[in-house]
Amino acid sequence: MKLETRAVHAGDRKRSGSWIPITAPIHTAVSYFYPDAADLDRVFAEELSGPSYARHGSPNNAGLEELVASLESGHGALACSSGMAALHLAILAALLDRRRVVLAASALYGATINMLMKVLEPSGIEVFFVDFCDESAVAAAIAEHKPGALLVETISNPLLRVAPIDRIAALAKEANAALIVDSTFSTPMITRPLEWGATFTVHSLTKYLSGHGDVMGGIVVTDEANLNQLRALSRSLGPILGPFEAYLCMRGIKSFPLRMERQCANACRIASWLATHPAVERVYFPADPTHPDAANIQRLFAPGLYGAMVSFEARNAGREEIFRLMNAFHLVVPATSLGDVHTMALYPVMASHRDLSPKHRARLGIKDNLLRLSIGVEAIEDIVADIDQALQTAIG
Repeated sequence: MKLETRAVHAGDRKRSGSWIPITAPIHTAVSYFYPDAADLDRVFAEELSGPSYARHGSPNNAGLEELVASLESGHGALACSSGMAALHLAILAALLDRRRVVLAASALYGATINMLMKVLEPSGIEVFFVDFCDESAVAAAIAEHKPGALLVETISNPLLRVAPIDRIAALAKEANAALIVDSTFSTPMITRPLEWGATFTVHSLTKYLSGHGDVMGGIVVTDEANLNQLRALSRSLGPILGPFEAYLCMRGIKSFPLRMERQCANACRIASWLATHPAVERVYFPADPTHPDAANIQRLFAPGLYGAMVSFEARNAGREEIFRLMNAFHLVVPATSLGDVHTMALYPVMASHRDLSPKHRARLGIKDNLLRLSIGVEAIEDIVADIDQALQTAIG
């Protein structure tokens, strides 16, 4: 089946006795028992499929995990309470039987960098950063540091760089290292890292997959060889997603392909329009033919889909002008997230990369005049009109 069909049907309509609900009921039970105690014993031993204890999962989690694993071409998945919880779990699972060294892309979400530097490093895990868009630099860093895991985003936050994930996966395999890919910005509509050789794919379910700004969640998708240790680690740490949140995520995913197609199309038009605006100094968008990673984008992305994130630098602007710009929006929502049905604006210096020092942000190319847009499904004319009036009001 095509991805669009799997998004609607996978994981749903499980038989319960003689009847089948058309959508998954919400199961709030903490524990489950079976008429025959031997069956419960087999469930605990994972010889029989079924729920046992909510920290291990629930029927709602199981349906969601089946759905996202299907979309990502994975063997299985684990739903977590947030995207950061999912990413943390993936890293820990990757390092269970590998060297406790992480080689990470220098361009990452600010909270991910904080986790690596302020949580993992103090716990004894070595972390090194390298430009993942420079394949030779990655190869040299692997040879030098001998990492147990590599970490990269499909589309980097917020400057939208695209690393050669397929070639890095080959380097990781040769070094017996796990490749962890945060694919939140791209979604399985655009690229599926496991098909390119990644070990773990991570999503913030909060974003495009759920898509309505009403649920927090994350998920890890992996292959058969790594699924058991991922689940075993989860049972000990307990980062599991709640049943109601799992239900909301499944409901959102059913319309995700339609939303994503519209958002990608809108983003292409917004990026092209911004590039001609007198108040805009520079636009960052993967469809740009002069994008430094154009060859990777053409090879790895589905035709005509480039994501729905657009970043731009306002001309002659600083924090004060960007604040005025955000305050001037009427339709665009200046909130800390992305991937919702409505268009959103985020100031990386204030939000996503706030905890990084100014020097660190400068090294990453994140300037004080940079604004990140998550393009929604509204009429394109209305999005353009609102951004235009805000730019004229704040920047001139």
